[in-house]
Amino acid sequence: MDDIVKQALAKWPNVPHCTGWLMLDRRGQWRMRDDAAQAAGELGDVIRHEALIGFINRNYESDDAGQWFFQNGPQRVYVELGYTPWIVRLMSTDGALGMTDQTGAAFEPANAWLDDEGGILFADAAAPARIAALHDHDLDLFTNHATFGEGEGAVFHWRAGTDLVVEPITRAEVAGRFGFVTSPAAVR
Repeated sequence: MDDIVKQALAKWPNVPHCTGWLMLDRRGQWRMRDDAAQAAGELGDVIRHEALIGFINRNYESDDAGQWFFQNGPQRVYVELGYTPWIVRLMSTDGALGMTDQTGAAFEPANAWLDDEGGILFADAAAPARIAALHDHDLDLFTNHATFGEGEGAVFHWRAGTDLVVEPITRAEVAGRFGFVTSPAAVR
């Protein structure tokens, strides 16, 4: 958390929380959702200001109830999730695979799943595990590094000597299984 945010929290500890206004979409983009977007159930406008995106990324956390938020100075802005709290990008550099989350931080997968809608998910080895959906633009690269067997499922060849069995999961069970809330606005 930025020092300026910590100072604001100390100075103004009782600022009301905000819900519904910020979204992390299925492609890892931060979106601003005004009243009209919220009322219409729309995703909202993509935030493109690099300094603001960096500020959000540095101050993105979850509470004990599994609700993700951006600490904007003294105000906690709860985040509506398009799917998971983390979206990862898969890249290949000189044949070696790498993965980063939407904040640009390295993501080291320990487990993999294929959901019932064709989405790929990864979890890291942290406790609790960070669950991330693979950006849909990277499905071809994923497929190029996976082996699909009949009745045996799939295996993702992550690194030399490290294969991840791709297990089945339903999208409906992801949030409960990994302990996060997709819509804090719906529970407030």
